[in-house]
Amino acid sequence: MVTIRLSRGGAKKRPFYHLTVTDSRNSRDGAFIERVGFFNPTARGQETKLKVERERVEYWISQGAQLSERVQKLLKEQAA
Repeated sequence: MVTIRLSRGGAKKRPFYHLTVTDSRNSRDGAFIERVGFFNPTARGQETKLKVERERVEYWISQGAQLSERVQKLLKEQAA
């Protein structure tokens, strides 16, 4: 099954996440099909906290991709 989930990057104590489209059997930071955005939980000031390519997310959902719980929550917050 194809999943849209977060993949961790960044340094120790400075997390940075990519929103990735991947096969659910792959490891969290392993191979992915496409990157569709990013989430920076430690963003301050003018830094962007969340960026999502909505068209690509909608495309993958139409193809049967499932969203992880955290990604669902992030997309809901962004829409509000």
